[in-house]
Amino acid sequence: MASNRLPPDAGTRPTPGMILDRLARGATRAERITHTEHLPPRIGSHADWPEQIRPEVIAAIHSAGIERPWAHQARTSEHALRGESVVVATGTASGKSLAYLAPVLSTLLDGSEAPNGRGATALYLAPTKALAADQRRAVRDIAAPLGSAIRPAVYDGDTPVEEREWVRQYGNYVLTNPDMLHRGILPAHHRWSSFLRALRYVVIDECHSYRGVFGSHVAQVIRRLRRICARYGSDPVFLLASATAAEPAEAATRLTGLPVVEITEDTSPRGELVFALWEPPLTELHGEQGAPVRRTATAETADLLTDLAVQGVRTVAFVRSRRGAELIALISQERLAEVDRSLPARVAAYRGGYLPEERRALERALHNGDLLGLAATTALELGVDVSGLDAVVIAGYPGTRASLWQQAGRAGRSGQGALAILVARDDPLDTFLVHHPEALFDQPVESTVLDPDNPYVLAPHLCAAAAEIPLTEADFPLFGPATAGLMPQLEAAGLLRRRARAWHWTRRERAADLADIRGQGGSPVQIVEAGTGRLLGTVDAGAAHTTVHDGAVHLHQGRTYVVKHLDLEDDVALVEEANPPYSTTARDTTAISILETDTEIPWGDARLCFGSVEVTNQVVSFLRRKLITGEVLGETKLDLPPRTLRTRAVWWTVTEDQLDAARVNPEQLGGALHAAEHASIGMLPLFATCDRWDIGGVSVPLHPDTLLPTVFVYDGHPGGAGFAERAFHTAADWLTATRQAIASCECDAGCPSCIQSPKCGNGNDPLHKRGAIRLLGELLRGAAEAPKAPDDAEAPKEPGDAPGA
Repeated sequence: MASNRLPPDAGTRPTPGMILDRLARGATRAERITHTEHLPPRIGSHADWPEQIRPEVIAAIHSAGIERPWAHQARTSEHALRGESVVVATGTASGKSLAYLAPVLSTLLDGSEAPNGRGATALYLAPTKALAADQRRAVRDIAAPLGSAIRPAVYDGDTPVEEREWVRQYGNYVLTNPDMLHRGILPAHHRWSSFLRALRYVVIDECHSYRGVFGSHVAQVIRRLRRICARYGSDPVFLLASATAAEPAEAATRLTGLPVVEITEDTSPRGELVFALWEPPLTELHGEQGAPVRRTATAETADLLTDLAVQGVRTVAFVRSRRGAELIALISQERLAEVDRSLPARVAAYRGGYLPEERRALERALHNGDLLGLAATTALELGVDVSGLDAVVIAGYPGTRASLWQQAGRAGRSGQGALAILVARDDPLDTFLVHHPEALFDQPVESTVLDPDNPYVLAPHLCAAAAEIPLTEADFPLFGPATAGLMPQLEAAGLLRRRARAWHWTRRERAADLADIRGQGGSPVQIVEAGTGRLLGTVDAGAAHTTVHDGAVHLHQGRTYVVKHLDLEDDVALVEEANPPYSTTARDTTAISILETDTEIPWGDARLCFGSVEVTNQVVSFLRRKLITGEVLGETKLDLPPRTLRTRAVWWTVTEDQLDAARVNPEQLGGALHAAEHASIGMLPLFATCDRWDIGGVSVPLHPDTLLPTVFVYDGHPGGAGFAERAFHTAADWLTATRQAIASCECDAGCPSCIQSPKCGNGNDPLHKRGAIRLLGELLRGAAEAPKAPDDAEAPKEPGDAPGA
């Protein structure tokens, strides 16, 4: 929980500018900084707690060293106490936890004095177990003076069986996650009846993380919770906390199904932030089609972490993968040993898969200065308090501006100045951002994209709801407009049976098991060590073909394995421990057909469309790449069956006249479309809260359904995730940025920084950089004169590119 106080040593540390100047010494280093943004310090603004907050709670907060709340904390509490659902969307370390805890603790304290019954209760939802455990410690610390009136308890898959009954009967602040709510609490609501009957508040922390298909599932889980609460006579107020986000009230309303008030003005103090954009240099190596290759963000980040540790600067380097975190820590340790034998022990890795006590020890060591550097995955991004940092290095754009600011905000958490550095990967979006800083610093963060009405998401939750309490037509408005149309389909499939006025779940298996809220459906593939039969873990069925195919390199808890055989009939991948000097990347081919066009907008002679498509995808090979340089060592063919996906897509077509105007001849057309498709997929995360691996595309010089040159970008999830819809409604800005990204790249014929894709099934051939620039220019010329896409909703691919190409 963020403190409202400054640390005693805040004035003794080197300034962020001084730290950056030391890093930039030398001509080659200085050239790598493409932009430096200086965000001035901000003075905090206090207010008084609402009168309804119990004096005992205010005294407990005083005991924690917080004299008065920031104004946004007080405003959040006021709305909560008035019974209004509210989302507080302010910066990292702005005290969001205290904003919702004060009214919750006050209400629980009121309830503890009730003459009968158990008193008021509250439910806390976190996206991760680690965050829930952190919050329990924070609640215990701040509520300690209140005695047994506040009884916080974690209820998740790790809670011992003997403790679970106590939590149900006596816990009045229960901390859990959406997975446990979906599988453990709602199906057993009769055992939770006294808790649910008294439920006054539901806290949803880090709510910006509930996006895409996962967010759509969580939205339906919350609707099921509200329905059961109504049955027991309660109507809880929802308190949501989010990193800074665009339109947080709209996103929170879509998540909860309730009107939500937003608090977005951050009134907490902030130290100076110096934010540098850093582009690694070109190397002597060449990639596919002879394209130049930049030094990897991994190697560059390891150098920066080493230099910062030598300066005594406490730093976290955020890395996208577990293996990357381990690799950066290892490289840094080796280089620090050459400087001082005592320094390697002061740098470590931090990622998911570590034991809780290992993570806590690392957090303590970083906090007290024993550790100077940590290479961490996003396991450290969500809410874990590691105040006292001087710098953050971000190895590659994390996918959204919201995540970027979340990670950058980990430094300077107690109000002191901080340095943040974004190190660009060899990727179209990263390259664009380090050369267009206005896209980061002059733009609001993204809207959170989710679609609770996705039938692939909604249908299993209707079955789960019917198993909890039989469904009636009165429930339809709660679950959304698609509900009525799905009920006959669920009846016909034998999943639900109608008796009188209600639909019942009549099968023996658990209805909640139909919805895998973090996966893509299908039985997960078990990863088994061949020599011992030990189960290492699982992978979603939808990802198995690309991640655990024969020959794939698989990382588990710091150890590296190679897949010896993927058995699709038994859903098992057999692996053996190994230490290959390479990573693997699957390649696939993709074809697409249009099922239905929902919306079509003319862009001059071109057409911009959105609708439903069927994608047929087949993994055909994998590449082996050197760990540090990314250099391709070879390609191995695979024989895996094709898979089909019904999803949502945005697509655009151009005419022969437009091709002539763009001076794109038939020999260049396939390469121009293909290049535009790759780059547009790489750029979409700037406009929708997705990762490039969540989306795919296809580009075809003559598509059989449109009879025109066509580029598609589609959601890589059954039924869609809202990303393609967002692309449709921001298409002019999205494709303008795509053209700029290609045009501004310094390469001659295309490279990984602009039009090459790491997953292209055609080996990035054909590609035509200049043709793509001219083609997109002609397309956008028509867009400038065309009506805009509607504001209320949220280029592209050659047969051979799959989700994330």
